[in-house]
Amino acid sequence: MSNSSKPIFSNKAEAFEAFDDTPTHTLDTATLGDVIQQRFGRRDVLKGALAVTSASYMLGVGLSPASATSGKPQSAFDFNELQAGIDANHHVADGYEADILLRWGDGLFEDSDPFDPQAQTAARQHRQFGYNNDYIGVFKIADRPENLLMCVNHEYTSPEVMFPGLTASPKDNDFAEISDQMVGIEMAAHGVSVVELEQHDGKWRPVTTSLLNRRISAANTEMSIDGPAAGHPRLKTSADPSGRRIVGTLNNCAGGVTPWGTYLAAEENFHGYFWTDQMEEKNGKQVRRRKGLGGDQADSYARYGVPANWYNWGAHQQRFNVDKEPNEPNRFGWVVEIDPFDTSSTPVKHSALGRFRHEGCECILNSDGHTVVYSGDDARFEYVYRFVSAGKMSDDRETNKTLLSDGTLSVARFNPNGTVDWLPLIYGTGALVPENG
Repeated sequence: MSNSSKPIFSNKAEAFEAFDDTPTHTLDTATLGDVIQQRFGRRDVLKGALAVTSASYMLGVGLSPASATSGKPQSAFDFNELQAGIDANHHVADGYEADILLRWGDGLFEDSDPFDPQAQTAARQHRQFGYNNDYIGVFKIADRPENLLMCVNHEYTSPEVMFPGLTASPKDNDFAEISDQMVGIEMAAHGVSVVELEQHDGKWRPVTTSLLNRRISAANTEMSIDGPAAGHPRLKTSADPSGRRIVGTLNNCAGGVTPWGTYLAAEENFHGYFWTDQMEEKNGKQVRRRKGLGGDQADSYARYGVPANWYNWGAHQQRFNVDKEPNEPNRFGWVVEIDPFDTSSTPVKHSALGRFRHEGCECILNSDGHTVVYSGDDARFEYVYRFVSAGKMSDDRETNKTLLSDGTLSVARFNPNGTVDWLPLIYGTGALVPENG
């Protein structure tokens, strides 16, 4: 965002109606779209080469000058377009084929129970492939170069689809039929699957005998947290008075892969998992409160949209109930580093990379040896961030696994002249002082 004074919201209350795509940003700053319009002007964007370049970049298609003139985009991909439609089949273009590699409930281990939606349990789900895939990272295996090791994020669950016979929909704020057992299954279906792949008759398939296979979930995978927030009072809970040991990861959206061969799972819409017993009237109905909670953390709750009450986990699991564990939300919204080659390793939440609704965590090795990570906040009208490690990459993999623990996090300010300023987020400097809260 720029430092322009153009307002986004009509009032502060509007910004705090946090739910999914509803913004929680409260500053009167311009969006990136505003900055682009300031620089080029609406007429310039709609004509000439700029229109071709912008459309190609945003839509991911190749446009020819002829297509720009005609106003009809022409794809650069050389196959016949599929006809739009919805049916029971998975359609692909002529000359191509698609194979099912893994489905929700497929076994990842030799002792995994067969998937049975009528008899599913949390214990079974912890030995099976998770639900709703997002980011995928693929690694080479040193002693088996013909095989691959794949990590997959399982971002969220859809109980109205998962559980046969469920008539109520959480989307309608109706959780009456969601049982404790269902919540356990949902939690087990979140997280990350790590699975080795091999080719058989030219097609990839999971290796269920692999010692590298692993399920990481929201329910029972212990993680550590490092960096500046580790041990902070607002990370301490009744189950973890140290503020350093966190159970689980959730809403893992996009992610990344490090140069030293670890997997980064980014926690995005974590606010949706938190619940309150407190009710309020809205449109003539009693609904769970979504704002005005948090006590001395009220501003933080409002900024992150906690609690959003998308799930009723807090009705069955105390740690997801903000009335009983007000600090638990602070333990999510981080980037998790996982070593896929060590099933005994403890995943690490890196607080140095910042806490927000992480969408992506792209990691590169800079020419000077420092590791640079780019990430964006997926909420509307939010920011793009850059992290630069304090240390440099070496030949020692274990040392490299600490590079994301210490460094400088900066936020991007895009300027109308086409430049970007990276503003370091260092406590005690600039506007980040106690006088400003």
